Amino acid sequence: MIDSHCHIDFEEFDTDRDDVIKRAQEVLEAVVDSGTSYDSNQMVLELSAKYPNFIYPSFGYHPVASHTKTDEEIKLAQNFLIEHLDEYVALGEVGMDYYYVRDKSFRERQGKIFTSFVEIANEYKKPLLIHARNCDNKVLNIIKEYDNIPYVVFHCYSGSLKTAKKIMKYDNYFMSFSTMVCYSKQHQELVKNIPVEFMLTETDSPYLALSREERNEPAFVMRGARKIAELKELSLEYVNEITSYNAKKVFDI
Repeated sequence: MIDSHCHIDFEEFDTDRDDVIKRAQEVLEAVVDSGTSYDSNQMVLELSAKYPNFIYPSFGYHPVASHTKTDEEIKLAQNFLIEHLDEYVALGEVGMDYYYVRDKSFRERQGKIFTSFVEIANEYKKPLLIHARNCDNKVLNIIKEYDNIPYVVFHCYSGSLKTAKKIMKYDNYFMSFSTMVCYSKQHQELVKNIPVEFMLTETDSPYLALSREERNEPAFVMRGARKIAELKELSLEYVNEITSYNAKKVFDI
């Protein structure tokens, strides 16, 4: 099993990070630690060096606050991506978020920044990890214009089934489902209607725990996989085999 999207570098793990990683190693083949800023990307790179062949880094820039950043800050992060092309497995998470960002002008700037990251992925042929909330179809309309991005993953997919069907027209586009599938009726309905061949598994930890009192962690990706197997009336072994195959293909691990 592979956790295709988590944030082990976040401060929520500062007191017991090594223990969290040890628990993940006991049940998982690999985790992809997704950077969200210039500083986060550096931390992710350090962790991948400490845990080679288990933690794989992706470099990104979270969209929620991107519109508040200066052009210089964005450029600094993008230069880091370009300077370290061979050291990360995917570009992301990057994207757009219309849930938290409501102002039209802020959304426009967010979209321009996202497009600039997409252009880097396209130019350097890097897989793309996408954060899209309440704007999945808009994001799809942007990325489908680029032909050199080898793989695209809609992380923690929560869009409509209609958009999911559009995504599935591309054999190199995938959707990852998090531990939210254990309790979210919306995610459960999506999983029932989307073939596992288009899925990856993830936690997005430390977020999306099963209760408010609990912190999510990569080892818990097994919970989501079990629920997917239950909903689709498949064996856990089959869900593990297919989603792991997809992750290995996307990230070349």
